[in-house]
Amino acid sequence: MKSVSVLVVSKTHSYKDSLKDIEAVEPGVVAKDAVSLFVQELRRDGVTDPAVARFEGIVKEDLALGLDPNVRGQSLDSLLQEAEVVYGSRMFPRNMMSRSPRLKWIHIGATGIDAYLNSGIFDGRVTVTNSRGVLAIPIAEHVIGFIFTLAKNTPRLCQAKAEKHWERFDAVELTGKTLGVIGMGAIGTELARMAKGVGMKVIATRRSATQREHGLGDVDEVYPRDALREMLGESDFVALALPLTGETQRLVGEDELRAMKTTAYIINVSRGPIIDEPVLIRALQEGWIAGAGLDVFDKEPLPPESELWGLSNVILSPHIAGSSDKRNYHLSRLFGENLKRYVAGEPLLNVVTKEKGY
Repeated sequence: MKSVSVLVVSKTHSYKDSLKDIEAVEPGVVAKDAVSLFVQELRRDGVTDPAVARFEGIVKEDLALGLDPNVRGQSLDSLLQEAEVVYGSRMFPRNMMSRSPRLKWIHIGATGIDAYLNSGIFDGRVTVTNSRGVLAIPIAEHVIGFIFTLAKNTPRLCQAKAEKHWERFDAVELTGKTLGVIGMGAIGTELARMAKGVGMKVIATRRSATQREHGLGDVDEVYPRDALREMLGESDFVALALPLTGETQRLVGEDELRAMKTTAYIINVSRGPIIDEPVLIRALQEGWIAGAGLDVFDKEPLPPESELWGLSNVILSPHIAGSSDKRNYHLSRLFGENLKRYVAGEPLLNVVTKEKGY
């Protein structure tokens, strides 16, 4: 029976039965949790990324629960030496490829790959998969939450409550309004389904579309990418749900924002650099558009000096659209399905193509 060594360097391991679940996928699978050793290495190297603090929090939670990290007496180097599969999220050990001679497959517990392009994992020696589609529901729900918050002016209500000020005003009725979705992958598809349930019309751009098409699932009309500004001009809300690639960087700039209605709102849950952030700030200040809901930014955490903090027509969230109480469960289920395929020699789900950027 073939033995498969799986090394977990991911905060997605944190629900307590995940290692057992990985080992239960197939006989011969051995899963080891290297998060605590990885944290030690990160601290020795002086890494200050916010992810390090999250990793440390997981280690403390595990110790409090009395969980055995399953790697006592081993170093991170020895674990990497024997690893055939690495399951990680957000960060990987430095020089992982040169330290892992037996490595054949890396699974990223995230969707976007832009943060990993310079990590060396795409050198062609190993297969890389991501978690595309797993977080579509919480991200789509986050967009719907932004839409309702902007339409009903919830910040104004909260401010009035804090000031004990009784003030009545008209809100935006969503039924019959048009949602424009840029990017019709798993997130865009789920968002379209939810928006139709609210009574909205849904239009979208799709990279593969060559002409306008009508009635595709929950999308009333699909536009080709070169008709983006036309689609923007017809939308009351615009949601960005596409990966960051060379093609999509600064996809939304001055011309696109000026193409939108002055009463329209833009929502970004994809990656900050897809929008030209300085131009967006000017558009919000000068009233080119009505407002924005932003979960992602050019620089994260968003610097205190950013003008976005002080804009009353902007709602911010700290890159948490994909977070949910079921996140770890869903990610682990996808990895388990792919691990079954790996052991059986079958094609893996969500294989990443570096050239496409997803």
